[in-house]
Formats: sequence, structure tokens, C-alpha cells
Amino acid sequence: MQINWIPPEPRRGLAGEWDKFVGPGQTRAELWLILIPSLLAGAALPWYAWRAGLGWTPLQLAVAGLMALDLVGGVITNATATAKRWYHRPGQGWLQHLAFIAVHAVHIALAAWLFRDGDWLYFGVYYAYLLAASLVITRAPLYLQRPVALLLLVGVILLNLYALPSTPGMEWFAPVFFLKLLVSHLLKESPYPVEAA
Repeated sequence: MQINWIPPEPRRGLAGEWDKFVGPGQTRAELWLILIPSLLAGAALPWYAWRAGLGWTPLQLAVAGLMALDLVGGVITNATATAKRWYHRPGQGWLQHLAFIAVHAVHIALAAWLFRDGDWLYFGVYYAYLLAASLVITRAPLYLQRPVALLLLVGVILLNLYALPSTPGMEWFAPVFFLKLLVSHLLKESPYPVEAA
């Protein structure tokens, strides 16, 4: 078998913007696998926070719902063969991956500001860890990237449990956030096996 790393061209219009987000050529199965859990997560977290009496403001409920939708959807999306082929296509190197990772500072900043009462140490530690871990993974030999990424994910889980304990209702945030970026996004995996002609 040969692996075809060249994705189809994105469609035109709004569909093309979606293609640039999840990768062109997405299957229906991938679409539903992304949409259903993402929407459920986005609705379930605010409902849980309200039912548990966490005292979150409407802004906190809305942001938490959007973050849950984005992160659960991101774990799934970035793990699909379509996204792997798109984000690891020719011309997408470690610098492009680090740029993708860097913009996710917004998530950590929102968690620090809205759910940890402006805990900027939390932001600094997790953002520094994210950038350093991403650099280590992208610069590691391909055959070591998966075990290195999983080791670094274990580090985040331990950090989340013992060094910077999570906020009630947001215990899931750091593990899912880092799972999306370090494991689902950064790892280059084989998409679309194609039989040799």
C-alpha cells in the first residue's frame, strides 16, 4: 500500500472554509463523529455547572460550553484521517504546527481569567509547558513522536492533579486541551491508504 498525503482542494465558499478547518474530503462518518460529541459536550458542561450549583455567571457558562465544544471536537477532528492529511500535507512543517499551537493561548488565558480568578501563574506554567512540549514532539524523530507525546500528556495530568489543582467544573480542561494539541494534532499518522495501481 502507498499513502496519499496530498489532500483534495478545498471546496468554494462556506464549505471551503469548513474544509480548511477540518480538512477537505471529510467523510459523513467523520462529520457525525465530530459534531455529535462536540455539541453534547458544549451543552452538557453548562448544564452540569448549573445543576452542581457552581455559581458560574452567564459568561462563564457560555465560555465553558464553547470551550468544551471546541476541545472535544478538536480531539476528534484532529485525529481523523482527513485532518491528518490536511494538517500534515506537504509544506506543513514544525513551524506551521507551532503557530497552530501558539494561538491556543486563548484557551488557557480564558481558563485562568474566568475560572481561576485571574491566576496568571496557571496561564504561564501551562502555556510554557504547551510550547516546550510541542517543540520537543515536533523535533523528535517520527518513530518517537507518539511515545514522547503520550509521556508529555502524562506530565500534564500529574501537573493538573498535584501542582496546579484544577477548578471545580473544569477538572477536564487541561487533560483534554493537551490531548487535542499534543496527541491529536501534532502526531503525523497515515491517512487514506491507497492500493498501488
